[in-house]
Amino acid sequence: MSLPPLYALRAFEVAARLNSFSKAAETLNITPGAVSRHVRTLELWFDCELFKRQGPRVEVSEAGRILAGQLSESFSSMEWACRAFRSEHHLLRLKAPSSLTMRWLLDVLRTFRENHEKPKVEIASVWMDIDTVDFTREPYDCAILLGNGYFGESTESRLLFSEWLIPVCAPSLLESARDHLPQCDLIHPSPDRRDWRRWLKRTGKFPGLDVSGGIVFDTLEQGSLAAMSGHGIAMADLRLSAEALKGGLLVPPFQEAIATGDGYYIVWPKNSLRKQSIELLLDWLNLNTPVVPSLDIVCLDYNDKCP
Repeated sequence: MSLPPLYALRAFEVAARLNSFSKAAETLNITPGAVSRHVRTLELWFDCELFKRQGPRVEVSEAGRILAGQLSESFSSMEWACRAFRSEHHLLRLKAPSSLTMRWLLDVLRTFRENHEKPKVEIASVWMDIDTVDFTREPYDCAILLGNGYFGESTESRLLFSEWLIPVCAPSLLESARDHLPQCDLIHPSPDRRDWRRWLKRTGKFPGLDVSGGIVFDTLEQGSLAAMSGHGIAMADLRLSAEALKGGLLVPPFQEAIATGDGYYIVWPKNSLRKQSIELLLDWLNLNTPVVPSLDIVCLDYNDKCP
């Protein structure tokens, strides 16, 4: 069975997605008239109406919506295949959360480059409320994400290290935090304040403590910087705060660190053509996971094992 012209299918898919011939024309760098002709070619080929036309306005029809959805998946697959085979086959595109990048990953990638000529790792450090990646739509070969290890059936993942939470503060606030935590400003690294809630519940400390107030940030990095400046008591990741704890910029007012059940995983698509490069990077990351400083820490987990 013959197929309609690929350029007509692409023009239609973009027009249906944007619900506009003019916007599709701008995206494809052609004229609106050309988009209209391509759509008309398909309507004649399929013998059905793909757009409803009301004067200068157009609206995708129900048949057009069905076709556009199938074409979008097909074009995404084609783009992925072409990206995998393009000449930059020694380039590894990595997505990672901003706090992890600033606290650990940048230094590790520098030493990786010093010891490996290939692959070249290109990192995109982004803020993510929930750590996710869509390899069919995002331009990445792999990602480091915080989660429980499941990131979709079409992906593979390996644990780098688990997340452990512990309160931290500037040395000047150490006594106040220990003796009068309810009177201190709590620093929350996420708007839902989940980290303080989890630590208080797991340790059983300060029952009834109101965590609805305090200072709210979007990331652990922002919360830790605020704590270093003496603005309150922050909840932090024990590993990602290792250097600040070693250097005395932050101190733990309490001994208890809790495991959240989540961890940082490197994730990549199944059957990736970059798997050999990803495994090389994975081995280096595993060799350079953050080392927890020698502190008198009590680890609260099912097995009570410190990281």
